[in-house]
Amino acid sequence: EDDNLRLLKKLKERIDRQESIWTFVLRVGLEFPTIEVRFQNLSVEADCEVVQGKPIPTLWNTITSVFSALTTVRRCKSQSYKIKVLKDISGIIKPSRMTLLLGPPGCGKTTLLRALSGKLNPSLKVTGEISYNGYKFTEFVPQNTSAYISQYDLHISEMTVRETLDFSARCQGIGGRADMLKEISRREKQSGIVPEPDIDTYMKAISIEGLKGTLQTDYILKILGLDICADTIVGDAMNRGISGGEKRRLTTGEMIIGPNKALFMDEISTGLDSSTTFQIVTCLQQLTHITEATILVSLLQPPPETFDLFDDIILMAEGKIVYQGPRNYVQEFFEHCGFRCPERKGVADFLQEVLSEKDQAQYWYRKDQPHSFVSVDNFIVAFNKFHTVQKLNEELCTPFHKCESHKSALSFNIYSLGKWELLKTCMAREWLLIKRNSFVYVSKTLQLVVIALIAMTIFIRTRMKLDLVHASYYLGSLFYALIRLMTTGVAELALTVSRLSVFYKQRDCYLYPAWAYSIPAAILKIPFSFIDAFLWTALTYYVIGYSPEPERFFRQLFLLFLIHQMAISLFRFIASVIRDPTFAANFGLFTIMVIFLFSGFIIPQPLLPSWLKWGFWLSPLAYSEIGIAVNEFLAPRWQQVSSSNATLGQQVLEKRGLNFSGYYYWISVAALIGFWIIFNIGFTFALSLLKPPGSSRAIISHERFSYLKEKEDLSDTTEEKELPNADSLKAPAETKVKGMVLPFKPISISFEDVQYFVDTPKKLREQVCPQKRLQLLQDITGAFRPGILTALMGVSGAGKTTLMDVLSGRKTGGYIEGEIRIGGYPKVQETYARIS
Repeated sequence: EDDNLRLLKKLKERIDRQESIWTFVLRVGLEFPTIEVRFQNLSVEADCEVVQGKPIPTLWNTITSVFSALTTVRRCKSQSYKIKVLKDISGIIKPSRMTLLLGPPGCGKTTLLRALSGKLNPSLKVTGEISYNGYKFTEFVPQNTSAYISQYDLHISEMTVRETLDFSARCQGIGGRADMLKEISRREKQSGIVPEPDIDTYMKAISIEGLKGTLQTDYILKILGLDICADTIVGDAMNRGISGGEKRRLTTGEMIIGPNKALFMDEISTGLDSSTTFQIVTCLQQLTHITEATILVSLLQPPPETFDLFDDIILMAEGKIVYQGPRNYVQEFFEHCGFRCPERKGVADFLQEVLSEKDQAQYWYRKDQPHSFVSVDNFIVAFNKFHTVQKLNEELCTPFHKCESHKSALSFNIYSLGKWELLKTCMAREWLLIKRNSFVYVSKTLQLVVIALIAMTIFIRTRMKLDLVHASYYLGSLFYALIRLMTTGVAELALTVSRLSVFYKQRDCYLYPAWAYSIPAAILKIPFSFIDAFLWTALTYYVIGYSPEPERFFRQLFLLFLIHQMAISLFRFIASVIRDPTFAANFGLFTIMVIFLFSGFIIPQPLLPSWLKWGFWLSPLAYSEIGIAVNEFLAPRWQQVSSSNATLGQQVLEKRGLNFSGYYYWISVAALIGFWIIFNIGFTFALSLLKPPGSSRAIISHERFSYLKEKEDLSDTTEEKELPNADSLKAPAETKVKGMVLPFKPISISFEDVQYFVDTPKKLREQVCPQKRLQLLQDITGAFRPGILTALMGVSGAGKTTLMDVLSGRKTGGYIEGEIRIGGYPKVQETYARIS
């Protein structure tokens, strides 16, 4: 447990080392880069949509909002509804001091963290000033200087834990580690200091840029407790992977693995037990104190031992800061206000509840005075007179001089790596994902082969002749080939949509740009398009009996390759624009239908209405149809002259509205390449410009909005209040209950010597447990009595869920032994399950 502390201390000793040799002192004397984050008069406003009734995005609310918007435009009145999320707050996040952000849900903690890290939604209106070491947000790149750890776990399910961390570490780079190591080595040589070999090796290993796997990954895996699942895929709802708590830790490790010195962590303890939370926060505390990092952590209900690890506290409520300062003085402040934390009460829970109107009265300790509710504004008035505020105000009034900032503390580049390194990194990840999803591509290819075998038996050459009747069969087989190659690319739509949420997270963290994601996605699909086109052409071309010239074989192969590439880029572009899986699938099918209708085969081009003929020239499939038909029917074997002085091939083409010259093949090739380029460029622009889904305006009810406005107006006019002066809380008067009384019989549940077995899995039986049955519950005895609330506690894997399932009669996949009674009667499976 002390390994991390010893490692950080040795790193600190090497950077700021003193060694006495006789009477001389040898000193390297380097300093860690530090970041001081300041925010002054920070306010954040959000646009909201006010609806009548419940604030649910239903069809009726959408329709009414549209009509209300039309009414507003018609009356030329601008109705703007804004809610203040943060209200004129100021403070300092200091280096080498770990700060805890506390507050009830909805108080603005996430908004504050995102605002300080520069990752706030652009639709929000921000006023005030935020600075890092005296630099404003416009003077450097805050997104690449700080790291924001979101409370949402978004990861690519096919990648393992180690691969996810390696990719993040590779994209974030090494920062100033290499320059610092060079300077340390230079000064050590001048002073004659011999570094410790292990520490020197470690520092060199984490200072090499562009490695696929680094020692830094192993370090993060160890301190977060992820080393036991390092080679397990992350997983999702369809693929089993790591647990929810491990995903939460992976989200934390993905950001702290970089060289950023400012960390803003949002609810990192969700899904974790108190022991794991304590270990992680302990490592963060050591990182803060020794390497002088700047860390602000938001926790909802930290246990007491975790709470004691923090140096400073920021307590928020209703978008305002109630207390900011050292942790040691927070209880003194609330005692000054008349509230005291009980002895066996956690301080963090006390701070959350003392601001609540329902729970505040129980902590009032001035028994000689009556208690009345002390609002948040009253606490803020009292805090402005507290002694810790004077020092805070003095520090805010003293500007931070830019010359005091370390040269490597802030990042002035948008991305940590160069363009070529970013492209190689994303290319390697894309190739890894292709290998992980190889089953999809192989199954699609096998499906294509099977369909090709069926098609070549239907259009077999022994039944095909060179006349006008069978020419339609030839043309139909060619069009069917285009359809099959085009619809094979539909699988790209689902794969792209499933990864967009992860892309938006990494894009907003400035790990890589959109082009670094889109270029590998386009390039690495080229071999699969070639394989599918080659297999279809090789199986069907000579069996169906197309023109036997080799050049026409390769021309058809090239056209099928281009149509497959165009289809993949088209569906990828649709996925990036629509982004909703269900809607994107439906829109993709609709797009295919429109392209088919304007292709010139289902409805020949001459039969289209004059006002719809433009659709023929906008359909990629139409150009493919022109190219593949011209390639076949202008071959020498179709040049038989008929009585109408026209060749057989020209008659076929003219009948279908495809009577074009031979050079139109190359025009078709150029058009398909143009569509491929346009769709890929559109895909890149969509990834770059579109906001992540789900970031629309908030919807609130008219009653809720009126309540917030009244509360805001009331807080603006509230006078200062020293102590509560309302009447003491009185017990409510007893009221006589009238009404009908129904008979109720309480039921107890008892169980004795209950055992539960399941069949041992085959792999587990071969490796660890040779028994046929695995015992999950062992001689459990107890009872649940009516009128008593019982808490079932235990560590993970203790069998709590199994016991509840067994007692409720819902565990049917195993073997139960022992006696279970409900209401004194032995359990009957059907009746018992229904009663419980």
